[in-house]
Amino acid sequence: MKAPLSSLVIKYIVVLFACMIVIYPLFWMITMAFKPVAEWTSGSGLRWLPQNPTLSNFEYLLRGHTAGLPVSLDRTILGPLVSSLVASSCGTLLAVTAGTLSSYAVVRFNTLKLLPLSVLQLRLFPPLAVMTPVMVMWAFIGAIDTWWGLSLIYGIVTLPFAFWLMKTFFEEVPIEIEEAARVSGSSYWRIFYRITLPIVKPGLATCVLFVFVINWSDYLLALLLTQKDWVTLPVFMSSLNSAMGEMYGMKAALGLIAAIPPVVLGLLIQKHLVRGLTFGALKQ
Repeated sequence: MKAPLSSLVIKYIVVLFACMIVIYPLFWMITMAFKPVAEWTSGSGLRWLPQNPTLSNFEYLLRGHTAGLPVSLDRTILGPLVSSLVASSCGTLLAVTAGTLSSYAVVRFNTLKLLPLSVLQLRLFPPLAVMTPVMVMWAFIGAIDTWWGLSLIYGIVTLPFAFWLMKTFFEEVPIEIEEAARVSGSSYWRIFYRITLPIVKPGLATCVLFVFVINWSDYLLALLLTQKDWVTLPVFMSSLNSAMGEMYGMKAALGLIAAIPPVVLGLLIQKHLVRGLTFGALKQ
């Protein structure tokens, strides 16, 4: 039975309204990134589109200064960009590797039954409640303001997400497939690497993207554990202010640059992403 025309119209209106709410901040950030200083400072009035589009905001981030703006940066965006890429990538690799192996062991060998809840405890406390002892430990081992110290804490914090995501995906793989391979003489490692892991590849891609985005957008951990050498993009963005006030144009330009790595990663794994997000949805 077809739905009445009026109900379809209402649905389309609701969807359109929801899309406008979601797209509006992105639209505003894109237009703000190309506005000159005079169009985003106080008293300039609200303008939806830049009247005189410019790349000066991007020039300011890449060079540390730009014509017509007396304020200069003490560093360019290149250092924080490299810091974010290194720390987020290494932290994601650590979390996904540990989460995949441990979740497979729990699902297939029925051992360490308390491990899922123990891993979940890493996320039961708010970050500020545990950051004081973490900072003391990181200072003791010399991990403050280092790439490996930031990568390590990213891997630890996002490990529960990787563990529980991969645990769900492994539970959807029929154990009969692995038992048949085991009867044929395959080792446990060969079964995992050559049979099970390719089956859950869409789920693994989803897990990688999810964990990377969490690490990439982190602000609190990077703020507390970095000082100068390994400042990340979110911390760098918070420093974009001057006597003129908030530098909205530069922050919008930085937001566009910061969105590139997650978008590129999503495009690279898009053929696995949809299947990974719906993995097991049709299971009876």
